[in-house]
Amino acid sequence: MAAQNFDVIVIGAGPGGYVAAIRAAQLGQKVVIVERENLGGICLNWGCIPTKALLRSSEVFHLMHRAKEFGLSVEKPSFDLAAVIKRSRGVANQLSSGIGHLMKKNKITTIMGTARITAKGQVSVKTAKDTQELTAKNIILATGARARNLPGLESDGDLVWAYRDALVAKRMPKDLLVIGSGAIGIEFASFFNTMGAKTTVVEVMDRILPVEDAEVSAFARKQFVKQGMTIMEKAVVKQLDRDPKAGRVTAHIEVAGRVEKHVFDTVISAVGIVGNVEDLGLEELGVKIDRTHVVTDEYCRTGADGVYAIGDIAGAPWLAHKASHEGVMVAELIAGLHPHPVKPESIAGCTYCTPQIASVGYTEAKAKELGYDVKVGKFPFIGNGKAIALGEAEGFVKTVFDAATGELLGAHMVGAEVTELIQGYVIGRQLETTEEDLMNTVFPHPTLSEMMHESVLDAYGRVVHM
Repeated sequence: MAAQNFDVIVIGAGPGGYVAAIRAAQLGQKVVIVERENLGGICLNWGCIPTKALLRSSEVFHLMHRAKEFGLSVEKPSFDLAAVIKRSRGVANQLSSGIGHLMKKNKITTIMGTARITAKGQVSVKTAKDTQELTAKNIILATGARARNLPGLESDGDLVWAYRDALVAKRMPKDLLVIGSGAIGIEFASFFNTMGAKTTVVEVMDRILPVEDAEVSAFARKQFVKQGMTIMEKAVVKQLDRDPKAGRVTAHIEVAGRVEKHVFDTVISAVGIVGNVEDLGLEELGVKIDRTHVVTDEYCRTGADGVYAIGDIAGAPWLAHKASHEGVMVAELIAGLHPHPVKPESIAGCTYCTPQIASVGYTEAKAKELGYDVKVGKFPFIGNGKAIALGEAEGFVKTVFDAATGELLGAHMVGAEVTELIQGYVIGRQLETTEEDLMNTVFPHPTLSEMMHESVLDAYGRVVHM
């Protein structure tokens, strides 16, 4: 079969790949995108979107139990797990099919199959029917990542679940162990705990949510324990003894120098991800791989001529919005434009547990470690009228400034809807906003966003409502 010629070949149709393809097509490039599983990738099908649909169900279920606080009456709240899962899958499927429409709209050729780079500018795609040969001057790798499996803790789909198993749970756990307290682990812990599972979270570091500001981690821990979770920090799951007949797992957990045995009916392993770098032909091209992730420069160039890597395969932060922005940047670079490189420290991280967590920039500890003299402000939800009216008075907003210049170094939030609020500070960092700009900005009342203003004022001794 004769090779099909394109300007850009995109391997992977997740939030990095499909956005890169669209932007390249907008800029007049002839584009083909190759996907081996589902358009939309892990994010739309098995990650960001379906988990948020599940968490929304748990939020509503939680509010049903609080109905009396709002002068309402709900008799014996209950749920149908199969229906909850069905709604989540429906949301994911709706968005995945929408990506197909976007590909057609932008005249992007879509091939469902497994791609491998066979030589410079050449890609071979094995489909269900045949093998297709593609050529292009530019190749964008957007193959994403998958769940990490540690020896002895591998998922089996029955007693020990990976994130995919948890998303299509066939039963409601009674005694659940979640290994890992990053965003994935904590979100699943929050969902199943709210829905009634007795939940234990084990974290190897000295605190849960270790990438977040220490004060946020401490506050979140307190709230999770209040909700009934058991949190074990500086703890390691050494072994899982599985008993399928009895429907239980005995976890050997090392904590404080001793090994304890705890029995669960379900375990979710959320101990990180590994990049999908295998069988792509990267080594033959001289592409460097470090701990399952492709090494790139600030413009996502791999060092191999015409080969770029974006998103999870290119390393941290492992976030869909980072992948999408890198996709746009690379497409514009290929088209001869002059895009700005993506700055990891200006990308917001969001965790959709209850309470929500959001942050951007440096933590207070990191800023001090980098040598900054800092000014720190903090404002609690309990001091905000909208938060009290919503019945969501637990949480706070924290801001970190460079004392010498007034630069916003970082912002950290925990509480209701903070994942929607954080973008205000992201824009502030992008525009190189100072404390004076933020203090002189008029925030609408009554809104949760007023806490963002008050936190800035607090950093400079001008807080009003506290």
